[in-house]
Amino acid sequence: MAKDIFHNAVKTALQKDGWTITHDPYQLRYGLVDIYIDLAAEPALAAEKEGRKIAVEVKSFAGGSTISEFHTALGQFLNYQAALEVSDEPERILYLAVPTDTYQTFLRFEPAKTVIEKYKVRLINYHPVREVIEQWIE
Repeated sequence: MAKDIFHNAVKTALQKDGWTITHDPYQLRYGLVDIYIDLAAEPALAAEKEGRKIAVEVKSFAGGSTISEFHTALGQFLNYQAALEVSDEPERILYLAVPTDTYQTFLRFEPAKTVIEKYKVRLINYHPVREVIEQWIE
């Protein structure tokens, strides 16, 4: 399983934002296959984030076609969401981590915007160079 080129940047950004990385990667058994979500985290201080547990799939959108990469990311998100729902931790919240430039130039506009809203894709907008989370989008 290859890690996304911005995997470590997102991991660092989560830690800076007060999260403790609990799994890298987070493995789930789903039917006959193993699913690997890039990261799982819990708040460093439970009171800060209300005891939430999250799983994060990291995407760089560094390939040729942004729409094609979005299709792949969406498919992964939906499959991982289904796997989480029947897992031992169905309360774990799944996020798709996307770079700021991709969010600003593509994901907040049609057609991606409608799809993200329809399928309730939660996003983490991260800055890959500064290694910070710029926005949580529910």
